[in-house]
Amino acid sequence: MERLTAHYLVETPLPPEEAAATIAGEQSSGTFVAVPGETAGLKARFAARVESIAPLETVSVPSIPTGRAHASAHRRARVAVSWPLENFGFNLPALVSTLQGNLYELAQCSGLKLLDIDVPASFAAHFRGPRFGIDGSRALAGVADRPLIGTIIKPSIGLSPAQTAGMVAGLAGAGIDFIKDDELMADPPHSPFDERVDAVMRVINAHADRAGRKPMYAFNISDEFDAMRRHYDKIVSAGGACAMISLNSVGLAAAKKVCDLGALAIHGHRNGWGMLNRHPLLGIEFPAYQKLWRLAGVDQLHVNGIANKFWEPDDSVVRSIASCLAPLHNLPRVLPVVSSGQWGGQAPETWRRTRTVDLLYLAGGGIQAHPDGPAAGVRSLQTWWRAAAEGLTFAQAVAHYPELAKSVEKFGQKK
Repeated sequence: MERLTAHYLVETPLPPEEAAATIAGEQSSGTFVAVPGETAGLKARFAARVESIAPLETVSVPSIPTGRAHASAHRRARVAVSWPLENFGFNLPALVSTLQGNLYELAQCSGLKLLDIDVPASFAAHFRGPRFGIDGSRALAGVADRPLIGTIIKPSIGLSPAQTAGMVAGLAGAGIDFIKDDELMADPPHSPFDERVDAVMRVINAHADRAGRKPMYAFNISDEFDAMRRHYDKIVSAGGACAMISLNSVGLAAAKKVCDLGALAIHGHRNGWGMLNRHPLLGIEFPAYQKLWRLAGVDQLHVNGIANKFWEPDDSVVRSIASCLAPLHNLPRVLPVVSSGQWGGQAPETWRRTRTVDLLYLAGGGIQAHPDGPAAGVRSLQTWWRAAAEGLTFAQAVAHYPELAKSVEKFGQKK
């Protein structure tokens, strides 16, 4: 039987070998005391196995409380644990329960973070993965050799369907590739979902008739599943191409069910990510996180951005982008969505650090608050990325493309 391996960062007041054995036992056949039926044969077939332990530093203060008396030393280590695939089958929620489950409750650990997952080819082959991914998203947006440039409708809430459609008309006319609802905008009384879809798609379809190109609009369908399905079908019938899901709000099972429908590209928003990742010794790292959602079939996934408005360091953002673009057996790659306080000026550094244009580059205020209006904001981002892909530094880009000075005056000092 093939095995799936998870990699953890562990902090423990115990010898790391003892903590690792506790992790393996808690998440497979073990409990705190021997029980009838827990035979040697059963353990040999189903027990988790500690594959490796790499000791790291020792600290004097625990990262998180253990509920036990404070020890004078807490040892850190990288620990790899494997499970036979038959423990959870091809069941993503059961897999997550296995990989994380009660682990964060263990008093034997004063810190624990899931870093990555090694998925066997036979397991990945059971899942279709992203229906559209990078190539399909490019085809839908009609963009071949540069990042997709997108924006978020702002204000986040308060606009009527007609007001939203008016903004979309201006952005479509400026040549934008992608527009999305904010995660706070779902199906509120001031902008009912069906009315918003009708108003927005009238504008987008009319633009496509004139220009021969249809920007993608990601309507936020996050809701209870029956409502999500109705909203999904509404987008399809209106000629839309994309639906957005707040992944951490709806969960793996609901998201996979939507992805399996296969008619729309699925834009995965990770709002709530800080709750899962911000503590250095608790939660999950993005390489493991994106594999779960890629298996579920999400096509586009948020990764934050260089010099973002949140807490996440640039190195973490760069690793996240790389993990989306890395192979995962037969599954298509997921399109990294760069966002959070972005404007064109971050493009040169984003290119320098990642060397890729396989990105969906979102700027809300960075487009809509441009001094010359949203249309100029779209053109500005396109020019910044042209300069970045040409290898120009920030200063060289402004010198070579003088029109970029306006965006620097508006946004540069904020960064």
